[in-house]
Amino acid sequence: MGADEPAGFRREPCDEEAAGSGPESGPPRGEPEGPVAGSRSGRSPGGRWRRAVAAGIVAVLVAGGFGFFHEAHRLRSAEAARNRALTDTEATARVTGEIGNALARVFSYTPDGTATAERSARAVLDGRAARQYRDLFAQVRDDLADQRVTLSTGAVRTGVIELDGERARLLVFLDQTSRRGDGAATTAAAQLTVTARLVDDRWRIVDLKAR
Repeated sequence: MGADEPAGFRREPCDEEAAGSGPESGPPRGEPEGPVAGSRSGRSPGGRWRRAVAAGIVAVLVAGGFGFFHEAHRLRSAEAARNRALTDTEATARVTGEIGNALARVFSYTPDGTATAERSARAVLDGRAARQYRDLFAQVRDDLADQRVTLSTGAVRTGVIELDGERARLLVFLDQTSRRGDGAATTAAAQLTVTARLVDDRWRIVDLKAR
């Protein structure tokens, strides 16, 4: 036993050591004859090339994805900058208040008070919306008076979709309560998309679409 060997450890000479080393000697028993798996000498040049190409593709995809999201963010930011509904709370509150009140006035009337609703319509409606309203009232005016119809309308929720300078687009939810003569009142909900323009510092409705 050598001086550096631990106690109890007895080293037996292997056959190759007993035979001595020479040109005819093979590799030590228990070791592979080829290069050790995972060693540098065992790596295929083709494998390194494929890994390099894969890494390059991943880098291009990552860079392309970053560019796409950056451009999308830039476009969204530009749209947000133009859309004051996202940034100007005072202007948004003003247009929602004026449009909600306007709709309540033009769609509320009594059997003897349709003229009041029509006057209100002339003050707050313009363009296509004004034509729609005139055509509607021309068809139902006599029936409303004969059947003693009362209609009360309130804007329960108003959201500004777009507000850009002198133009606004809104989504308005209405509650309407109607009564025919002395009959029971009935309540129904309505939903409108409203387009409005700022004319002489007043918001006027230029288009109405039922949803």
